[in-house]
Formats: sequence, structure tokens, C-alpha cells
Amino acid sequence: MWIYQRFLSILMVVLALLGCKSSNTVSIPEHPNVIFILCDDLNDYQGAFGGHPQAHTPNIDKLAASGVRFINAQTNIGLCNPSRNSLFTGVYPHQSRNFGLDTKSTKQLFKNNKTIMEQFSEMGYYVMGSGKLLHYNQKHLWDEWGVQINNYGPFAYDGEKQVGHPSVPQPFRSIGDIDGSYAPLSDIPRFNENETMGDNAGWAYSAKDGKVFKYVDERNRDLLPDELHARWAAKRIKEMDTQDSKQPFFMGIGFVRPHTPLYAPKRFFDMFPVDELELPVIKANDVDDTYYKDNYPVERTKDDKWYTNTSKGQMYSKMLTQSYGNNEEEGLKHFLQAYLACVAFVDEQVGVVLDALNDSQFAKNTIVVLTSDHGWQMGQKQYLFKNSPWENSTRIPLVVNMPGVKPGTLVEQPVSLVDIYPSLIDICNLGNHNRKNEEGLPLGGYSFKALLKDPTSDDWNGPKGALTAIATDVVDYNIEAQTFTYRTQEFRYITYPDGSEELYDLNNDPFEWHNLANDPAYATSLSELKKQVNEIINGR
Repeated sequence: MWIYQRFLSILMVVLALLGCKSSNTVSIPEHPNVIFILCDDLNDYQGAFGGHPQAHTPNIDKLAASGVRFINAQTNIGLCNPSRNSLFTGVYPHQSRNFGLDTKSTKQLFKNNKTIMEQFSEMGYYVMGSGKLLHYNQKHLWDEWGVQINNYGPFAYDGEKQVGHPSVPQPFRSIGDIDGSYAPLSDIPRFNENETMGDNAGWAYSAKDGKVFKYVDERNRDLLPDELHARWAAKRIKEMDTQDSKQPFFMGIGFVRPHTPLYAPKRFFDMFPVDELELPVIKANDVDDTYYKDNYPVERTKDDKWYTNTSKGQMYSKMLTQSYGNNEEEGLKHFLQAYLACVAFVDEQVGVVLDALNDSQFAKNTIVVLTSDHGWQMGQKQYLFKNSPWENSTRIPLVVNMPGVKPGTLVEQPVSLVDIYPSLIDICNLGNHNRKNEEGLPLGGYSFKALLKDPTSDDWNGPKGALTAIATDVVDYNIEAQTFTYRTQEFRYITYPDGSEELYDLNNDPFEWHNLANDPAYATSLSELKKQVNEIINGR
């Protein structure tokens, strides 16, 4: 009996060890399916990433709990167009010199380098997409394109043109139909007697084609673009599930929310009563030891109401405060309510796609990647926008759910969007042929496949930190004219065009309140970080 009991004990230990080994082993097909979900302007305001305590994101949280969460993932540039160009080609902005909306550098990049869609297609994948993926979508890169619609709609419409929503106070509303607008759909745009109001004033998908967005009530309305994209994806998954095709697929879904204008059904706004909202922690005079304001100055005009600058973030912050009687907290709460509502709304659309996947045969052989093109800063350092050099703007959610990974895995190693391309071609065995010709640029990122299996793996060959550029429409291709910010597990280092620097000890200063660049105690760390940045820019 004793021998038998001992045998059982040993057997149970062995089985437990085998079970542990199995749970940490990445076991996937040679060419797994991929569903790539890209949200727009989504910062870390999800429960899984802890960016805001009141965020409501059950679907993203569930995906993160069952997969791998990169808690220090960063964008490579803080603006939609260059960020997405970099993501889908695996080429850093400083390699391509694609720092803004410049079409010349964008065209050159796609002329010489393959997108990830082309890589998948060449390996026999069926490639399909819908929504905002590239900033300027190129439908010829896809075997199948989903819903054709203006992704930013609907818009407040005065009968002649798209305008800022009339419920948004001035001067913030004057920013315009996109960045100067937020409201629940139930707040149908009405215009007072002092404003022009033509036929069909109210909601419109797009004033360019005159297409009206019908809204009667929450149950009787047109669908928002993101809802259409989510339903298209779910429908296609269900259709493929009934087919007997062995061809693997790559599906891209680009959701535009929480990009402005911040419109969503009223029930999402109701989740976040303004008087109950918690604002992010903001330190008074936090900008005093920073140099962004010196390199991107704001000017106040003669009428003492308007602001002009090359940095929207500083301008928007000032205009929002002014719009609410110079009450910064009141302005931020109204904007935050709309942002959180749109985050909750887009989370629901993510759930539509994931539910369809989980109800299909593809659940066992499909990789799901969810991320964003960049973050969003909510008033910290008197900045309300994307494209800042600090954590709120550079940090992005990144979740990879793959068969065989240990659920709930956390990766602390900083990675960035440029690493997704080499990671997917590594995981899906696509080969490494990202150049179309000799003028093509090499991949800038590194595969994080090893980190999915072991977050502390020595097989990570990338840099210690993640490099982000600040976007600008002032077309100056010289590296010396750019701002770069570099995030390691311990530090953030920022270098500006005028030579000024910022350094933050993130272990002791997670809110980046104390610039230590001139502190002699951190001279060695500063020097090492500068070296690492130079190696990325001038190296591989």
C-alpha cells in the first residue's frame, strides 16, 4: 500500500510538471490565421492596463486575461499616418523619414517596402480588411475589402457643412468637426438663430456626399462605422466557418473610436456621470521643468481668445479650459466622459468580433492581436492630444492571444509597433523578404515571439527600450530636427531639436513629474540612454 501511494504521489508530481510545461509551450500551426484589431487614439484606459480606474472594457480585459499583455508597449510616432505606415511596413519613421502627413515619403515607403498584407498574401493567405487600418487605405493590398464608409462619421451638420457640435462650448467648438466635437448621439445637433441652418441639419455620415445619418432614438438609428466593421468581421468569420477551405486568412479590422469626434450612443455616456468622474493625477506647474513648450511654442492672439501653434495638444488644453469658464477640471471632465464613453463603445465592437471567433472552428488556430496606433494625453502637463513625448501619449495597449500561450502572461520588456511586423512573419513562417527592390529599407523591429513563451527570455534580440518620434508637418528630414523619446523599464529619456533633454526615473516617478536630466546622480544613466538611442537611429 505504501509503495502504491508513493507511486501515485510521484505520478501526480510528474503530471503536474508536464501540465506546467504544456501550458507554457507555444503550439500553433505552421501558418495560423491572424485577426488584427487596430483601434485609433486608444491609450491605456482599459481595465487590463490600469490607465483609468473607471474604464469599462470587459471584452479587451477578457482577451488580455487569456493571452499575453505587453505592459510597456509604445508607439513609434504619435500621429495616425506615420504610425500606421511604420506598423504595416515594420520600418521606423526615422528610417523612412515619414514624420507626418507628407505624401512624398509615404509613397516612397510603399513603393520600396512590402506591407504585412503583401507578405501574408505572397504566402498564400486570404487577406481581408475593413475600417481604418492604413491612414489612407490602399484597397489593392487586400483580396477583399469590407465596408466602404467615412470612418470618422457621423458629423454634426448644419445643412451645408460639417461643423463642431453645437453643444460643445466655444472656443473649443471652433476647432472643428473632428477634434472640437463630443456628444452622445441622442444630442441631435441643433443650431440657434444666429447660426446658419440648412436642410437636413443634424447628423450626417459625410457632408461631401450629403448622406444623412438617421437618428430617431437608440433603437431606431443608423449604425456607426465601427458597428458596421464589427458586424462585417463577425459575418465573414461565420461564413468561413461553414466553408471547408484550408486556406489560412489574415483579417484586419480598424476601429476609429476613440478618435475624435467623440460620438457614441447615450448609454455609453451614461456609464460615466460627469460629477462622478475621476480625473487623472495632474501636478500643478508640471511643465516648468520640461522643454516641449520651448521647442513647440504656443502664441496667444490679439483678441485674447485664440491660440495658434505647431502643437495641438497645448492649444487644445488651453481652449478647453477657457470654454468652461477657465475651470480646467470642469472642461477635462466633460471631455473625459466622452472619451471613456467611446472607449467603452469600441470595446463592445471588439467583443462582437471575438464572440464570432470563439464560436467558430478558428478559435483553436487563430492569433489575435489588439493594439492602437498611439495613446492620448488627458490634460497632464497642460496637454490634451496625442503626439507628446510622455507616457500617456506614447503608451499603447498590446495584447497577443495565441494558441498555447499561458493565459494572463505579462511582458515587461518594452516593445513597439514596429516589432509587430517581424513578430507575425516569424510566428506565421512567412520568411523575411520585406523589400520590393534594392531601395527598400530593412525591418527596424524585432520578433517578440520568444517573449510570448517566456517573458524573461534571453532570445529577445531587440533594444532595451522603445523609441518614439514626435510627428511634425514641418517637412525637415534631418534627424537633428526631430524630437525623440525613449522608454526602458526604468527610465524615459527625451531629446529635443534644440539640444535640451528630459530624464525620468519611472520606478520612483511613474507620473514623470521630476526631470532629472541635469542631476549629476543620473549622469551615467543619461549617457547610457543617449547611447542606446543613437544605436537604434544609426545602427541596424
